[in-house]
Amino acid sequence: MTEAAATEDARGARRTIIGTVTSANMDKTIVVTVVRRVRDRRFHKFLTNRTRYKAHDEHNSCKAGDVVEIQESRPLSRTKRWRLLRTISKALEQVGDKAEAK
Repeated sequence: MTEAAATEDARGARRTIIGTVTSANMDKTIVVTVVRRVRDRRFHKFLTNRTRYKAHDEHNSCKAGDVVEIQESRPLSRTKRWRLLRTISKALEQVGDKAEAK
């Protein structure tokens, strides 16, 4: 049995979700927005569902606009139930930044 399978058995299967960081203003906490497109059962229209998760970012490495993968974890605070697994892509920097304009 591999190490990954052994730790998964001990901890149970944990969900992983990919989303976009919308806020990184808190210390060691990021807000990740996950967008899902779901088909309505009655009218068969596609609806956009947005869910916001608070995730633990130990090293304060994420900024708004980053695409990240978060993983389910034990409760870390009253609202945090997820932790940052990895950063998939970094956000593009603003071209017209205020510091460059001066």
